[in-house]
Amino acid sequence: MESLNKFFLFVMIVCVLNSCKEQPDTSSVITEIEFSETHKEIKDRLTKEGYQIFDYVDEKTGDSIIMQQYFIAFLKAGPNRSQSEEEAEVLQKAHLNHLQRMYDQGYADISGPFGDDGDIKGITIYSTPTLKIADSLANLDPMVKAGRLIIEVHPWWAAKGFSLR
Repeated sequence: MESLNKFFLFVMIVCVLNSCKEQPDTSSVITEIEFSETHKEIKDRLTKEGYQIFDYVDEKTGDSIIMQQYFIAFLKAGPNRSQSEEEAEVLQKAHLNHLQRMYDQGYADISGPFGDDGDIKGITIYSTPTLKIADSLANLDPMVKAGRLIIEVHPWWAAKGFSLR
């Protein structure tokens, strides 16, 4: 149990350090991206790519906001959690590499562990056109293949392009 606590402490420290990195100034790039496509062009592109979307009108501003269906993969404790500390560390590294690859390839938007010791160990939010694709990608995770985690995927709607506050 102590090694598991150390592991979660390590993951949390890595997350904090990553969030503290100085970010490059991308304001001009973001502005260029935001205005490179019209609302209609974004909707047409997403629809063509197979994403489920709808418009939501913000009552305060009157702005039309594109809502997109994403998929949340809940990473739950699996049936095989008896790996040695060394095996668990190797799996964890492979797990983090998998999540980074999903992010780099544009499939995952947010991923992270929960801070308690419940059955749900973490989540990953996938940006894919279908649940089947999100489920397939989530099940490629080495932790899932080893049985240390199991995946439960649910559709989830969020405003396209909005960030966490």
